[in-house]
Amino acid sequence: MTGPCAMNYEILKVSEADGVVTVVNSRPQALNALNSRFFAEMGALLKDLAGRGDVKVVVLTGEGKAFAAGADIAEMKDMDSAQGKAFSQLGQGVFQAMEDLPQPVLAAVNGFALGGGCELAMACDVRVASSAAKFGQPEVNLGLTPGYAGTQRLPRLIGPGAALSLLLTGDMIAADEALRLGLVQKVTAPEALMTEVQAMAKKIASKGPKAVRLVKRLVRQGMRADFKTGCGLESELFGSLFGDEGAEGMKAFLEKRPAKW
Repeated sequence: MTGPCAMNYEILKVSEADGVVTVVNSRPQALNALNSRFFAEMGALLKDLAGRGDVKVVVLTGEGKAFAAGADIAEMKDMDSAQGKAFSQLGQGVFQAMEDLPQPVLAAVNGFALGGGCELAMACDVRVASSAAKFGQPEVNLGLTPGYAGTQRLPRLIGPGAALSLLLTGDMIAADEALRLGLVQKVTAPEALMTEVQAMAKKIASKGPKAVRLVKRLVRQGMRADFKTGCGLESELFGSLFGDEGAEGMKAFLEKRPAKW
């Protein structure tokens, strides 16, 4: 399969090292606003990455002072109802593909993550934010609702009350408040953001690769199922690693040596 570095992108900057693919949303003149081209490129990249066993972790960030400042209003302003619905479904499909990607996706939120940008961050598996980052769902200020599953993911992450407070007021919050609410998992100094996230990515990449993918699958599928169904799947996948990757991991532990994945 063709690696992502060989693909031609206008918006995304893609690099790869030691099993970690880093993706930079690079449209800084528009504060990395999400347009149809972004969704086309991200969709193609995710399809490529899903089939690559050598890619262990994906890191997503933005160029300049924004992670992504929202959907591209310049593109949306003349859309009719049917076109607006299609644009919503386009973004939802790409973000769902990100959530369903076998590999964990880490968001390095470097700046503004507003509207569609906040929804993009929420579609990632773990969010680490610069202390300069700002979060919000300001769509009501434009007479709109979120369109990329923000009304669905935000309450699942921070609870319905806190989510409705942000969704209904359109307020923007700082990184420390996002951390308090559980929207992000860690806040760093701006200059340390990528170092911290890359270190986390390398740590994850050093673990059992099948186990890492199955953990993500179990959490994601479990969130969509009832508890009993999720536990049944967990037992099945737990058992699947015996005589496979788990055998090497347990043997290495007992022999006090690094596992050979």
